[in-house]
Amino acid sequence: MNEEMIKAIKMLAKERGLDEEVLFEAVEEAIVAAFKREFSESRQNDNVFAEIDRETGEMYVYEVREVSETVDNPKTQISLEEAKMIDPELEEGDTIEMTIPVESLGRLAANAAKSAINQKLRSAEHVRIQNEFSDRIGELASGVIQRKDSKFVFVDIGRAEATLTRQEQIRDEKYNFNQHMRFLILKVEEHNGRPVVYISRSHPNLVRKLFEQEVPEISNGIVEIVSVAREAGSRTKIAVLSRDEDVDPLGACVGQRGTRVQAVMDELGEEKIDVIEWNSDPAIFISNALLPAKVVRVDTEIITRTDGSREMNAKVVVPDHQYSLAIGRAGQNVRLAARLTGWKIDIKSETQYRELLQEEFMSKFTVAGEESEESVEAQSSEDEVADSATGDSVDVTES
Repeated sequence: MNEEMIKAIKMLAKERGLDEEVLFEAVEEAIVAAFKREFSESRQNDNVFAEIDRETGEMYVYEVREVSETVDNPKTQISLEEAKMIDPELEEGDTIEMTIPVESLGRLAANAAKSAINQKLRSAEHVRIQNEFSDRIGELASGVIQRKDSKFVFVDIGRAEATLTRQEQIRDEKYNFNQHMRFLILKVEEHNGRPVVYISRSHPNLVRKLFEQEVPEISNGIVEIVSVAREAGSRTKIAVLSRDEDVDPLGACVGQRGTRVQAVMDELGEEKIDVIEWNSDPAIFISNALLPAKVVRVDTEIITRTDGSREMNAKVVVPDHQYSLAIGRAGQNVRLAARLTGWKIDIKSETQYRELLQEEFMSKFTVAGEESEESVEAQSSEDEVADSATGDSVDVTES
């Protein structure tokens, strides 16, 4: 090994973001492995180590022998007489490091050393990926599409290759080679002995993080995204509030002439985004969540079950001509509104609501009528009994 090799190792460590000492130790371990593979049978000494001069590149291989008065195994022991010729202060039971010519390793050992170095580099890279991306779960990552198959899309996210599973893909979205996209880092898991970074394009928090990146008021905490409801590739609703009465949360998220929300929509393709103002009053919040439909009336009811869980129901009335808009295509608008608010929403048109009120009124009227008839019949029966009793009395007196 020479100074050029030292420079190469230092450059490699810098490119991979590794401690160069890790690579030097890998080379030393590789030399030992190569030595043991090629000479273990002839030398039969496992107590071997290597050392590389970090400045000059000089490489030394040593085997450790025990100093003994009587040598039973010349491959692991050295006589006391011979040891004292090397170092007069050595005594029986001491150990001495004997230099082994590196040239004797041969081409096979050199290849084994190279393989061991590569393995060490892979191990160090795996540790680095695990540590780096475990700390970035839930954050955004920019990436470039590398390749895909029927199940996965593989993405270069800078310091690692990430995997986009079918479940985390947006339906009908195209993933073309060399295409730039942004993703949400979901998790890091070990697979076949190596860490795999899993990413998502369909997770609701991708929209949340994109808004945090585009809207300074969100990143600095003035505006908060309270909840997100998303059907990836189609539509998303986000509820926002402002912690500063002078800041309009809707205006901050939409941006001047819609530039901010448009930037998020451009990243997500054709997905529509509704920005909703959150309100502590459930009726107002539900009305806002059902936009663009107009709401006439909201009645809320909370049912507490015996197990302590709660069922939150909301009956919403909209104008007849707004009914389809409130429901949305295939029920999407009301479905997203329910997810956004956490309330179970039942929508009625004004006509349906009036008919429902009439039915309830008629039902109550019918019940009242039946109760009145029962009361009259009961009174009539009481009168008949009274009359009968009075007649008997008269008869008894006359006799």
